[in-house]
Amino acid sequence: MYMDSANQESTLKPELEKDLVTWIAPARPFKRRDKQFYVTTISIAGMVCLILFLAEGAMPVILIISLIFLYYVMSTVSPEDIEYKITNKGVRVGGVLTEWVSLGRFWFGKRLDSDLLIFETKTIPNRMELVIKSDLKLETEKILKEYLVMEEISPSNLDKAIDWFSKKLPQ
Repeated sequence: MYMDSANQESTLKPELEKDLVTWIAPARPFKRRDKQFYVTTISIAGMVCLILFLAEGAMPVILIISLIFLYYVMSTVSPEDIEYKITNKGVRVGGVLTEWVSLGRFWFGKRLDSDLLIFETKTIPNRMELVIKSDLKLETEKILKEYLVMEEISPSNLDKAIDWFSKKLPQ
């Protein structure tokens, strides 16, 4: 079987990565909370801790306290701005490339007053969320439709529980 040199050269030459859309945004959704929010959250956690301490002992209480501390830190320390890129090879977040073969569907969402570009991934945690500027949504959607399907996946039971609980807390 004979291949001419021009055809062989085109199949072996790798395609260079080309930026299609680039923007700088916070690393995660962020919203400053007021004192009333923390008082309410700590009160609810305190009651749950008391019940769990009486039923199970100290370990669940330590877990809840550590989760409340983590949530407090993430709610008070604003995230750094990072660079997001959509390229012909995949999605690059802060310099780390996730290739198209690792991504499934995509859709847009909103959380904590931030617009999100959400990808279904084939790895755990099954979702990648990028903060996106609202003026880039149409351009990004047009480009992404060339590589992926735009379809929102149904929320998992954990997502539903988190949404329900977050609606019960004061805004």
